[in-house]
Amino acid sequence: MAGYIEDRWIKKKKDAVTGKREHTTRYGKGSRYRLAGIPGVRDKSFDILEDAKAWLRRAGTDSERGEFVDPRDGSITVDDYVTRLWQTGVRGTPATVKRIDERVRLHIQPHLGTVPLRDITPVVLRGYIAALEAECSPRYARQILSSLSNIFETAIDDKRLVRNPLRAKSVRWPKVPDDQREAWPLKTAMKVLDAINPRYRIAAVVALGCGLRQGEVFGLSPEDVDFSRGVLRIRRQVQLLHGRLYFTLPKGGKTRVVDMPPSVASALADYFLEFPAVEVELPWGGPEAGRERRKFPLILTTTYGNALRANIFNVDVWKPALAAAGVIPMRKAGERWAASRKDGFHVLRHTYASVILETGESVVTLARWLGHSSPTITLDYYAHLMPEAGGKGHSAIDSLLARTSQAAVAT
Repeated sequence: MAGYIEDRWIKKKKDAVTGKREHTTRYGKGSRYRLAGIPGVRDKSFDILEDAKAWLRRAGTDSERGEFVDPRDGSITVDDYVTRLWQTGVRGTPATVKRIDERVRLHIQPHLGTVPLRDITPVVLRGYIAALEAECSPRYARQILSSLSNIFETAIDDKRLVRNPLRAKSVRWPKVPDDQREAWPLKTAMKVLDAINPRYRIAAVVALGCGLRQGEVFGLSPEDVDFSRGVLRIRRQVQLLHGRLYFTLPKGGKTRVVDMPPSVASALADYFLEFPAVEVELPWGGPEAGRERRKFPLILTTTYGNALRANIFNVDVWKPALAAAGVIPMRKAGERWAASRKDGFHVLRHTYASVILETGESVVTLARWLGHSSPTITLDYYAHLMPEAGGKGHSAIDSLLARTSQAAVAT
């Protein structure tokens, strides 16, 4: 690595007459030693020669390893780095980008925005995580820290940081309780289904009978229903972002085929006769202006022929049914419905999974029907719902040991 140290107080050449090195015009002013001549690195000044030599040695070693980072590049604040350099590289669906933006804007920048990147040390992060745990759930706090870690990793790639301070051993992320999904008893599910407005009851029937997500139910078209093969083709969902609806692929960007029980097929056939599908046109892939627009006949629409909005459906259809079924209290006039996250529309998907597992269906098959990228995810979520978990293994061991003991007695 190139580089040299210049003494800015004493001239390099000796005087021709006196044979001594004379003072420069900068003598006694500012830092004496200037380190320069390193390609791509700004000049750096030191008061002590040994400090300049030590810095040059470290920089040379790091440069040979490809790890050299000019510490002054880390003087940029988190706010400046996020806004000018990091944010433009965020990728994902519009909903994903929105969630990441909210984490950074609401929970990272208010705490760390004015701090230079290089000054975010483990001690700073330990205090930050403590504050985060006081205002967020452990699961959401970990999502925020994942976004912050991504900022640090990008800063490393940009030669702004040497290492990710969130990976320090003393920085401990919040612990998350076991991520178990809670299902309803079938009796509760049927009470709610019976209480739903008849126009929208089919939404709950399809979710409970086939395990679809809410947006996938809203995006379902008669073209996706294959009565001859007894399957649903999950090709799109309806999403809401910034108050605007749009079509997009199912979660994870993957379409799938789901087994359709005869009861669901029969309910859909009856529904088509009473409520014909309506063609709806929406942007594809995001709500922004200029997006390609696509048309699909949708099974579920409003009385005005529009796609359903999850927020309106949940308030005007779902929660009144929950109250009528005795799941949540009835709201008083002028009040909002009580928050009940565990009893959201998504609980029908968990109930579907519990029923499928109870019948002894393969976890691999269930993962495919649910649209999980791996059966491991399905097991993580629903293993606690599997009947007699561990019972078969214990029985097999008991049987083996019993036979071994009998053989020993016989000999």
